[in-house]
Amino acid sequence: MHFICAINDIEEGTSKGFTIGEQAIFVVKKDNVLHAYHNRCPHLGIELEYQEDQFLDSEGALIQCSTHGALFLIDSGHCVSGPCQGDNLTIAATQIEAGSLYLINAT
Repeated sequence: MHFICAINDIEEGTSKGFTIGEQAIFVVKKDNVLHAYHNRCPHLGIELEYQEDQFLDSEGALIQCSTHGALFLIDSGHCVSGPCQGDNLTIAATQIEAGSLYLINAT
């Protein structure tokens, strides 16, 4: 397991990107639940954010790919709009232990 962050490092309704080993991931906190995904759009395999830690749309309701505007549900990573509609973000396997979030099987 590899340390990502303390669970309180991410505020409610925000997102934050991390590089763990060679893996780029991001975490979104919604309804006090952390959702972690690999930072790759299923459309072109590129990173989602244009600016650091900006993974959400302007309302903070959906994850947004900054390149083509694809929109993903926060709780499942399912694409509901854009060129990869019907695809999903890849969930990053994580575990919470002693108030910290860890990535499982980082390379």
